[in-house]
This record gives sequence, structure tokens and C-alpha cells, in this order.
Amino acid sequence: MTFRQFAYRNVTRNKRKYAAYFVSSAFSVMVFFLCALFIYHPAISQDMILGTAANTMMVAEGIIYVFCSLFVLVSVGSFLQSRNLEFGILLMHGMTKQQLNLMVFLENMMIGGSAILTGTLLGLLLGKLFLMIGSGFLGIPPLTFHLPWQAPVLTICSFVLLFILISLSTFVFIGNEAPRGLFQGGHRGNGEPKVSKELALISGLLLLAGYGLAAATTATTVEIMMVPVVLITVCGTYLFYTQLSLYIVGMLRKLRRFYWKHTHILTFSGLSYRWKDNGRMFFMVTIVSAVSFTSVGVFASIHTLSRELKLDYPAAVGYVAKGGGHTSSEEKDLRGITAELEQLGLTYETLRIPLKVAAVVSQTGPDHTLQLPLMSYRNYKLALEHAGFSSNEPPLEGNESLVMIGSQRDRSLTAERFKATYTLKQGIQIEETGYTQHVPVAEYLLPELDGRGGGDFSGLVISDSLYNLVIPVQQDWYTGFYVDDFTRTVGVASELAAKGKVPYEEKSAYAVVISGTLFEIQRTLYSTMLFASLLVGTVFFIAAGSFLYFRLYMDLDHDRLQYSTLSKMGLTDQELDRIATLQLALMFFIPVLLAVLHSLFAFIALQRLFYLSIAAETGAVLTSYLAAQTLYFFFIRSRYLRNLKKNLI
Repeated sequence: MTFRQFAYRNVTRNKRKYAAYFVSSAFSVMVFFLCALFIYHPAISQDMILGTAANTMMVAEGIIYVFCSLFVLVSVGSFLQSRNLEFGILLMHGMTKQQLNLMVFLENMMIGGSAILTGTLLGLLLGKLFLMIGSGFLGIPPLTFHLPWQAPVLTICSFVLLFILISLSTFVFIGNEAPRGLFQGGHRGNGEPKVSKELALISGLLLLAGYGLAAATTATTVEIMMVPVVLITVCGTYLFYTQLSLYIVGMLRKLRRFYWKHTHILTFSGLSYRWKDNGRMFFMVTIVSAVSFTSVGVFASIHTLSRELKLDYPAAVGYVAKGGGHTSSEEKDLRGITAELEQLGLTYETLRIPLKVAAVVSQTGPDHTLQLPLMSYRNYKLALEHAGFSSNEPPLEGNESLVMIGSQRDRSLTAERFKATYTLKQGIQIEETGYTQHVPVAEYLLPELDGRGGGDFSGLVISDSLYNLVIPVQQDWYTGFYVDDFTRTVGVASELAAKGKVPYEEKSAYAVVISGTLFEIQRTLYSTMLFASLLVGTVFFIAAGSFLYFRLYMDLDHDRLQYSTLSKMGLTDQELDRIATLQLALMFFIPVLLAVLHSLFAFIALQRLFYLSIAAETGAVLTSYLAAQTLYFFFIRSRYLRNLKKNLI
């Protein structure tokens, strides 16, 4: 038997232990290859709007690759740690340290090479189906199968490099421990898990603090609080598994009525040691699952986001001529837009209204606005009428004004925004008394009010009488083209705005928004993010399951010996099954339930960014993941119990 055959047989004889690791790696390679197939497809890479989808999938590829690197590194380290006894025996029988390193390197490369080959071949087989599913998510005609050379080259080169680097790093895991130390590693007993009461308390406080901050965050602070909340929750989760959970088990062991009842003493005494050994693995499963749940849940709300986008774009095409009207350039632009709408066969209504830009001398509050766009109440009602919005807002009187919201997100910012009073250059005072119920003019078409809390607030609606008194420093003209289905205006006026918009702040004689183009770009982006998050989430889910599978089969020999002893002591099969099932259930569901809890508070915080509710989509995603985890639990439980009882006498 050659040395390579020896390494090969080591892998084949331990195929049950390596099975989950191999499947997870092969699946990651397959998803990476399919993403590359999508990114480099000519219909995607050469399209302006679909180019955003390709960029999003590229980010997903990067996430999968980074996660796969960490997953392979952790898995290889755990495999090597579980083989200390085997390594000790080989060294004591004359194998050199260089030969041991070479053997481990060859084993890892065999598994890695097989995973790369399997994943790439599966990707080729499922490529057409994947492109059809991707087309359905993006709402485009089915993509024909095309194999760009970049997809297999990028996949194979990336993962060959990954497995080579990870295999070389195994030399560090093996270290320079003496053969006797490695040999004894398999016989070292587990000491009583040491728990710090102070660290357990800190864990609980950190988790409560993270949840409290997430629940208390507002629309203006959610982006600022995101990083500290995540860090606090991650630290609390790590201490939960390494300290707080062991402390809770220790407290249960002190409750004699509970601990000495039925088989609880066997369940929780074994659980304490198992939890100590697997704490870091449970931590990784929880964090990975929480990230997966949150990302999929947010982007599963694509229909909610789409409804918000429709409310944000009242006109199919909005055009603002700066500093006057009826210029030759404005008339040319409007004629071009009209011709394109007619060419598409769209029936439209046109609204043309003036907008005054006043100079502000002073204002109350923390901000300072230089240009104050003003719209009369009459024209505001006309804009709503053409957009098909209904409003019960009473007429404005005196110096009252309504702040124009530029998007639905502004609704969540109004509660904390300071309502200012402006003094114009001519001495007129205008007081903000409320906010418009709808978006009268799409964002980007007017200069934004300067605000520290963000938002797209873009001017004021004032009474007709006050509007007539204002002497502007500049008068703009807004022209809106209203159609029944603005999504059909994709690509209109592309010579004016290649990507659907020219913001007011740009140095141009006009500002323009093509609602259909912007909607399509954002819809494509959200759909791709949902598609990518589902792919990444599936990779995370399978990896998390492989972690659990791996740990169970690493401890299988020890569990067989333990359960054989318990069987000889008189425990029935039903009692043994109950003990094993409860321990497995705690291992499977506590990490997932904690991840669900993390995700729920993340959704509470993220809901502040959306005007419409995302609760239904969130519930559907979490329920689906729990159902999948339950099915996986029963599958693993049946296999584990069958293997556990194989040699019971």
C-alpha cells in the first residue's frame, strides 16, 4: 500500500464523519459556480439595469467564499482535534512529523478536490434551472443556458486556492506536541465545567441591553445603533453558551425535586459536558442563523418595498426646469418625453405648475436652509389629484405650512424632526405646522431641506395668499406626466437621464425623474438581494446543520459506550430514546430559537426604516426555517439513534 493509498483509505473509512463536511463544501462550490454563471451571462452583464443584479450577486459570492473559508478552517481544526489518538499511534509506530503533515494535507486536498469537482458538475447540471429561477425572481424572460469561461475558472481557482491554504494551515493545528501527549489526548477525562457567576450575569445583561437598544431605536438612530447593538449581542451570545447556559444547568442540578426525577439526572449531567465541548460551535450556529434569518426576512419584504416605491413616485415622468420656463431647451426636452410616451402607446395627463425658491435669512432649530422651495396649496391639491391620491387636509391659513415628504421613509422621521419657523429675506415668516399626507413631487426634483436626521423632505406647501406674497430668488417650473401604469416608462428619456434621474443638486438646467426606470432598478436590486440572500441563507443553514452532524458523530463512540452501560444497568429503550432525544432537541433548537429571538429584535429595529409593515413576511421566513430545522432534527435523530444502538448488548 502506497502512502497516497493510505491517506485515501483514511478518508473512505471515515466517510460518515466527513459526510456533512463534504456535502456542505460541495454545496457551497455549487452555489458559487451558479452565481458566477449568472453574473457573467451576457444578457445580465451587458444590460444597464440588470448590471445592478450582477453586482449584488458578486457580493453574495464574496460572502459565500469568506464564510466557506471560516467553515472549512473550523471544520478541519475540529477534525484534527478529534484524531489526536490516531496521530499519537501513528507517530509512536514510526511515522515522522513531515509524513503526518503530508498525510493530513493529502486527505484535505482529496476531500476538497472531490467537493470542487462535485459542486462544479452539479452546477453544470442545475445551471439551466438556476437561470430560469433567477429570471423569475427578476421578472425577465427566461435566460438561455450559457457557459462563460469565467464561471468554471473563477470557481475552480478560488476553491483550489482555499483548500490549499487551509490544508497548509493544518500544520499549525497539529503543532509539535509529543506523541505521548497526542496518544493520551484520547483518554483525557472531562473535568467539571467551570462557570463564572459574574460572566453569566454579564451575558444576561448584554443580551438584555442588545434587545433593549434594538427595541428603543428610532428611524433616525437605527443606522447609528446598528454596529453597537450587533457587537453587544454577539458578545452576549458567546458568553451565553460558554457561561450562562452552564450556570443555568448547574442551577437545575441543585433543584433536587427536578434533578432526581425520572431520567433528568442522566439527561442534564451529560448535557453539561456536551454543552461545554460544543459551546463555540453553538455560538457560530446561532450567529450564522440569525444573519440568515434577518437578511432573508428583510428582502422577502420585496412586495412591501414595491408598494412603498409606487407611493414615492406620483408622476411617471417628473421634470423641473430651473430658473424659469418656456425656454428652448425645456420645450425640446418636454417634446422628446411626449413623443416617447406616445410611441409607447401610453395615455397620459400633464400637469405644469410653478415652484418658488425663496431665500431664508434665519430659521429656528439646529439646521439652516439656504434655498426654500415653496408650492401653493392649490397646486399641491392638483398634484395629488393627478397622482390619484385622496387627501383630507384642511386649507392652510396665515403663515402655516406643510413640509413635503419625499418618500415613505420620511413618515417615520417626522416624529423626531424639529419643526422650524423660517424668516424670508422680505420679512415674511413661515411656520412648519405639519407634513403632507402624500408625496406631491418625487424626490430628487427639489432641493432637500437641510436636516441632521436625514430624510428627503423637499420644501413647503403654503397657502395661496401667502404664496402670492413671496418674492422668489428663483422660480422653477414642474411638469409631471401621469399614466395609469408608470412601470411601463422604463427607458423613457434615457438621453436626459441614463439611470432614471438627474437630481436637482447636479449642475444642470433641469432635474428629471423617470419613475419607471428608477422603480425597475430598485425592484431588480431588491429581487436580486432576496435571491442572493436565499442562496447565502441556504449555504448558512446547511453549514450549521453540518456542524451539528459533525459534533454528534465525533462523540458517537463515547455515547455508544455510555448508553451500553446504561442499558446494562436496566434502562429501557424508551428511556434511552427519551434521554437522547431531549439532549439532541436542546442542541438543535436552542441555537435556532436564540437566533430567531435575535432576528425578531433586528426586525423590530429595521421596521423603523419602512412605513408599511413587514411582519407577515418576517413571520413566514422564521416559520419556514423552524419547519426546515424540525424536519432536519427528526432525520438526524432517527439516524443517530439507529447508529447508537448498533452495538448495544
